[in-house]
Amino acid sequence: MQSLALREAIEQPQEKLIRRLCGVLSAYLEPAQIAEVERAYRLADRAHAGQTRLTGEPYICHPLSVALILADMRMDARGIMAAIMHDVIEDTAIGKEQLIEEFGEEVAELVDGVTKLGRIDSKSRAEAQAQNVRKMFLAMVKDLRVIMVKLADRLHNMRTLENMASAKRRRIAAETLDIYAPIANRLGMHELCLELEDLGFAAMYPMRARVLEQSVRKARGNRKEVVSGIETSIRRRLEDTGLGDMEVIGREKHLYSLYQKMLRKRRPFAEVYDVYAFRIIGETIDDCYRALGIAHNLYKPVPGRFKDYIAVPKANGYQSLHTVLAGPYGQPVEIQIRTRAMHHLAEAGIAAHWLYKSEQEHSTYSQARAHEWLQDLLEIQKSAGDSLEFLDNLKVDLFQREVYVFTPRGQIIKLPRNATVVDFAYAVHTQIGNTCISARIDRQLAPLQTVLQNGQTVEIITAPWARPNPLWLNFVVTAKARAAIRNHLRHFKTQEGIALGQRLLEKELDSLGQRYEDISAKQFEHLLRRLEMPSREALLEDIGFGNRLPMLVARQLINTKGHADAGEPSAGKPELNPLIIKGTEGMVVNLAKCCRPIPGDPIIAFFNPGKGIVVHLTECKNVEELRKRQVNWIDVQWDKQAKGEFPALIRLELMNQVGTLAKVASTISRMRANIENVQIINQDSQVSVDFITLMVRDRNHLATVVRELRKLSIVLKISRAKTELRKKAQHD
Repeated sequence: MQSLALREAIEQPQEKLIRRLCGVLSAYLEPAQIAEVERAYRLADRAHAGQTRLTGEPYICHPLSVALILADMRMDARGIMAAIMHDVIEDTAIGKEQLIEEFGEEVAELVDGVTKLGRIDSKSRAEAQAQNVRKMFLAMVKDLRVIMVKLADRLHNMRTLENMASAKRRRIAAETLDIYAPIANRLGMHELCLELEDLGFAAMYPMRARVLEQSVRKARGNRKEVVSGIETSIRRRLEDTGLGDMEVIGREKHLYSLYQKMLRKRRPFAEVYDVYAFRIIGETIDDCYRALGIAHNLYKPVPGRFKDYIAVPKANGYQSLHTVLAGPYGQPVEIQIRTRAMHHLAEAGIAAHWLYKSEQEHSTYSQARAHEWLQDLLEIQKSAGDSLEFLDNLKVDLFQREVYVFTPRGQIIKLPRNATVVDFAYAVHTQIGNTCISARIDRQLAPLQTVLQNGQTVEIITAPWARPNPLWLNFVVTAKARAAIRNHLRHFKTQEGIALGQRLLEKELDSLGQRYEDISAKQFEHLLRRLEMPSREALLEDIGFGNRLPMLVARQLINTKGHADAGEPSAGKPELNPLIIKGTEGMVVNLAKCCRPIPGDPIIAFFNPGKGIVVHLTECKNVEELRKRQVNWIDVQWDKQAKGEFPALIRLELMNQVGTLAKVASTISRMRANIENVQIINQDSQVSVDFITLMVRDRNHLATVVRELRKLSIVLKISRAKTELRKKAQHD
């Protein structure tokens, strides 16, 4: 009996949730549809049997809670079924085929769209996340319900984050603030977006959220009288002009919005919170414009702070009049004026399609804008090189504030702030972007990198011979333009790179007294094997793109002639003079004195006509300055058979005692390393700071020496120094 009671106690949460869900669904679904939802629940309950959440409750409570969030949005029966089963493919033995058989292809596709990719062969968590987001967006293009389920899933996860480890909690919060909240905003789901942002903020920065919440609570009491006075004044003036049926609501700013505003404007809480916000909601558009005039008569409008999103809606379909007034005590008063239908759309976005069936015109408009955006994303993902590039483009597209410009025919084109002529060209059509050469802005010629301003009329000038320039990537801001340029360059760059690489190699061979045509296929094959390159075209492409120096390849080809004529060198017979740097046969190699690289260090090199190949540490302080002046940077590797002794500089803080240096020298000698130079930089009665130049075989040898020195009681601190001491390093 006790085990039965315990089992009933465990089952109670999900039974309670399914009853509540069916109660909500009965308000708008047919009994037959509710029966299908219950059937989906039974399958999910069986599939998740034995699984629990970190809270200790049965796992099935999570998908039921997700379904409840969607039921409050009046999601259709199949969407609710997909929500209940959204984790069965990912977390249980049930596959997509079984779902198709039991519930049909539509429900199975919805569930699969929300399911993460299994067994992703990716190099990092970032790449796995990018691939999952990319998959979700492809499914969204087919059916918007996929993102509805995913957003509801994320919302419930955010509501129940407290039982997770802090690192995982912050990671999920960051992902929510970076991707899911902006997606909700882009789809016009303002209410859901605000909750995701506030929950993400509280999980990401719990202390900041608590302090800010306490400050808001404390300041709220002092504002009541002012808010009430402004609200009464607006309402009375509306009644005097026959608009008494319009609703006036005082608007409270959300914590994350306040936090972002404080960061963006670099202002303290008192200055940001000292803004009074109101919303005026009416029945018709005409009422909205009349209310705007009344508000401007009541308080003086602040110049440049009026926006008409009714005439020109935002990209997510949002419509409203925004204005800022100078209030009765000099404080700014923000007012939003909209119709009731616009208000529903602003709060629910694409969810308005299910929530407000009577307002089909507005909800359909919102869905059309969402589909338009998703089609743009589909075009972007087709031309994106990989998932990480797609995610970067998506983030660019999500975080945009808009400017509005016109085509010569008067069509309005919405672009993000700081968009250029090239962004405009690609927004009109990809082919126009690919062939643009300049533009006329308000009938005046303007270059392609010109940043566009609100209200300008832009005419693009194209030429059939023109093509995208890689430099455009430095100033375009839209994801569509960036993806299209990269895609074009990817397709045409390869052939151009091969052709350029061959021309450069021919020139270098000619300077060495050889002709490209005289280099045999065997010479090429031998070099390709040694460089581990798949084909001659890949080698030429590398040269064309600047990844390999043509002079170096030319010398290597000539040096392989002996091997090619005499056949392959015998296996297992080592070279008499092993190379320091892989692939530099016939070249002088110098190790930069400014950073003293040794085998095993991450390195980079460039060609200096007077010194040959000069090798630096990748983190060398001189590299950044040299990059500005040198164009022949090449990626290099230490040869596996590199032998010899290499100078390495170490810094020691030693106790200033008799025999200290002798102990250090003895330890270094015991580790089979030689001392090239000792320099005492600073010395007092207590501590001596010495720099010692050692001759070591490689990075491992140096690490062994340092480890042994650290064991000495006289050594207070030891580290490797990567800069020349005696004089400022000369640029090689």
